[in-house]
Amino acid sequence: MTSPASPEVGTTIVTGGIATNLHDLGSGDPILLLHGSGPGVTAWANWRLVIPALAEEFRVVAPDIVGFGFTERPEGVTYDLDTWTDHAIGVLDALGIEKAHVVGNSFGGSLALSLAIRHPERVNRLVLMGSVGVPFDITPGLDAVWGYQPSVANMQALLHLFAYDTALTGGDLAELRYRASIRPGVQEAFAAMFPAPRQAAVDAMTHPAEAIRTITHPTLVVHGRDDQVIPMANSLALLELIDDAQLHVYGRCGHWTQIEHADEFGMLIADFFRRQAS
Repeated sequence: MTSPASPEVGTTIVTGGIATNLHDLGSGDPILLLHGSGPGVTAWANWRLVIPALAEEFRVVAPDIVGFGFTERPEGVTYDLDTWTDHAIGVLDALGIEKAHVVGNSFGGSLALSLAIRHPERVNRLVLMGSVGVPFDITPGLDAVWGYQPSVANMQALLHLFAYDTALTGGDLAELRYRASIRPGVQEAFAAMFPAPRQAAVDAMTHPAEAIRTITHPTLVVHGRDDQVIPMANSLALLELIDDAQLHVYGRCGHWTQIEHADEFGMLIADFFRRQAS
């Protein structure tokens, strides 16, 4: 499960019987970073460009959610919001964190919403970035992401979907992400999470509007205007549903806000967290 040479491997903790890979850096108010669902994703791959700056001021916790990355994939586990929510809460419990700011990217946005809805006392401020969690017709981009079949060419095509500036997807990135996607058990778990027809997976990650309206946490909604994977209409819907919400849209930006605009995104959310109620 582990590779000592990989920066994607951090600390291992056991929560709910699951050996969980995570990165736990810095000190101060805790931030829980919840990654997306691209093939071969890890917390480090998703958040590596913003973790160092955030860790100068906050305690940053970025786990590989069960089914992804270097976290154990127990035989017979059910991959759904119940499992993922319990796993995220288990990470906080294992680390002795009573309450955290929560940042959710895409798939992780629905998980962040689930934490705020089901465990509001564990969430401080909320950031939802290119988030699922509201009803929408699956986009061709998301269908391609969840329907990924391992090959370097297919991975390169997905990377071009994620980024507005395709210069960010050059070099050896496709090869590296492809190799991450074919580690033992990774593709099998990925295929089990998002089988065709994949609209059902979108629907399974959707929260009722009345549940989202119960969220009282100060919420920052972030989206790339040129996102081909998750429609910006999702963020507009979240802005309408969550009472204490604000929206920040990046132009010339696709689905990778935290990578394409890493410095600006890091400063934006750090300032948002500094303004928490005392």
